Amino acid sequence: MILYPPAKINMGLSIIEKRPDGFHNIETVFYPIPLCDRLIVETIDKNSNQKLEFTCDGLEIPVNEPCNNLCCKAYHLLDADDQLPPTKIHLRKAIPAGAGLGGGSSDAAYTLLALNELYQLRLSFEDLTRYASQIGSDCSFFLLGKPAFGSGKGDILAPVNLSLAGYHILLVKPPVFVSTAEAYSSATPKKALNHLPEALQAPISEWRYTVFNDFEAPVFSKFPETGRIKERLYREGAVYAAMSGSGSCIYGIFEQERTDLLKSFPDCFVWTGKMT
Repeated sequence: MILYPPAKINMGLSIIEKRPDGFHNIETVFYPIPLCDRLIVETIDKNSNQKLEFTCDGLEIPVNEPCNNLCCKAYHLLDADDQLPPTKIHLRKAIPAGAGLGGGSSDAAYTLLALNELYQLRLSFEDLTRYASQIGSDCSFFLLGKPAFGSGKGDILAPVNLSLAGYHILLVKPPVFVSTAEAYSSATPKKALNHLPEALQAPISEWRYTVFNDFEAPVFSKFPETGRIKERLYREGAVYAAMSGSGSCIYGIFEQERTDLLKSFPDCFVWTGKMT
């Protein structure tokens, strides 16, 4: 079985308050984009010496051991309850790690979907969401697969009426790593300035003044190159530009395709695509 887990961007992100469990309550809008990994999940010989075979190529993923990948965590969560057959998972990474694009969570969510179908587990969307919530706060979004307003830890989802179809997106990830824990520790929780789903109903040209990511200030302060990338995207004509999640990827939304910019950011991961 072959699946294509997509990346996401955050359209605004407000850090509301720190929770008693150490996490933070946030408000954000998740939007899927057409940058995808490639995931192959298949049954192997039941007499195999390994319960799970995991391989990965493409972009590097920052794990000490391959078995620590979130795809493996998804497999083991289901296996603990349903005793899955020996399985091989191969992941080809195209979504950069540590970018705020949700690649690992998307891979895990699609692993859950693949295993549910491949082994006819008959798990409901609610069942899958329960497993996804044990993997990551944004993992459930990728099961939903459409724009959503996220609250709580980002795991309470509500559909939003938002379409960027026809626009083009440019992603620029500089070679810096932003620790999510460190990003949260450097940010100051505060009440959201507005209700994001309502703010995003305004023309996209107005989002620059109303739709903000609270992580940008501390990340731009520590890694000034991220802020310079955002400024450059606006100079190049982006109708909206922002950092996704806790970074370090900056995205720009353009009315026209800008493949001419693909070589304009040395040493960065750069990708462009048409939104759907």
